[in-house]
Amino acid sequence: MALLKIKTYPDPILHRKAEPLTSVGPEEQKLFDDMIETMYREDGVGLAAPQVGISKRVFVACPTQKRGEEIVVINPEILEAKGRENGNEGCLSLPGIQGEVVRAKRMRLRFETRHGEKKEVEIKDFFARVFQHEIDHLDGVLLIDRVDFAQRQIILGQYQSL
Repeated sequence: MALLKIKTYPDPILHRKAEPLTSVGPEEQKLFDDMIETMYREDGVGLAAPQVGISKRVFVACPTQKRGEEIVVINPEILEAKGRENGNEGCLSLPGIQGEVVRAKRMRLRFETRHGEKKEVEIKDFFARVFQHEIDHLDGVLLIDRVDFAQRQIILGQYQSL
């Protein structure tokens, strides 16, 4: 497995809406494995393809941070989102930065797995937060786009000083 370079703000790919992933072959399977390894190396709980320079609608996640429990999510679609809660989030594309973001507490999601299985799942709490954060990446939305103006200015000031 190879470690991938994570794109950081303000790289333009991070603000671009990703294209659907239309086929899964050996090259994509290697990408998924490389993304998982990179996510762990960076101590993350999720990593979207645009964050490694690939504008495709796929992300890997492991909210438990336990090897073997990773999930590859291809072409996700949020079917339903319920509730709201504030939570502190970080982002591998904005290293060293955190911000308070409002997210849905529960959600129902449809996607494909790395093995071509179509899944529909209900998730809540931290899992829902991680998935929403990664789906934002697929839509070209960053953590700084989800905070209010004042918090954004503080975050960008901190980021520039790092």
